[in-house]
Amino acid sequence: MSQPAGGFHQRLQTLSPRHQQAFMAALCERLLPNYVLYAQMTGAGNPAGVKAILDLVWEQLAVREARIDFERQAEKLAELEPPADDDSFGARRAVEVVVALTSLLDTLRGESPDAVLEVSRISKGGVRAFIELAEGEEDAGKLAKLLREHPLMADENDFQDTVLEAVESSLDRDALKALRLLGRNDGVSNLGLEAD
Repeated sequence: MSQPAGGFHQRLQTLSPRHQQAFMAALCERLLPNYVLYAQMTGAGNPAGVKAILDLVWEQLAVREARIDFERQAEKLAELEPPADDDSFGARRAVEVVVALTSLLDTLRGESPDAVLEVSRISKGGVRAFIELAEGEEDAGKLAKLLREHPLMADENDFQDTVLEAVESSLDRDALKALRLLGRNDGVSNLGLEAD
């Protein structure tokens, strides 16, 4: 299969809104274990609630005639965000899940042309924060090199490339099921973490 013309971001932006939504949904699936882990560690949050909203997104992608009130879903999602005064690493990663899913809901509620880039950046940003925390590198030059060469960042880039290639094809029900399975990534998040 020949590589489509243009860079990663350009290719993302030329996708149809539905294909962008599928890309974002797959990334949200992969982010979800970070929220689940936060909830398990703190007793805060509601993983089932977040998952239910993401389930509705997949339903909308599969059944275009589905009538889902994404305005209401966005309100529900806002209530599931970790408390603003919790600045822990886990809380920040859980907030990323909520923000990414909110960006996706924004596209289902109307216009949000840069949402797909935002969700891509959120996922990569979480990996970057995790690497910085784990490695404790202060030197900017060394950190940049570390980030480029780190297996978690390589995995994140490969994952996003694979999802992008998948959504550049036609998205019938089987393709969406396969994409969702890809996003679930055997229960391993973008940080290489698994929730119970």
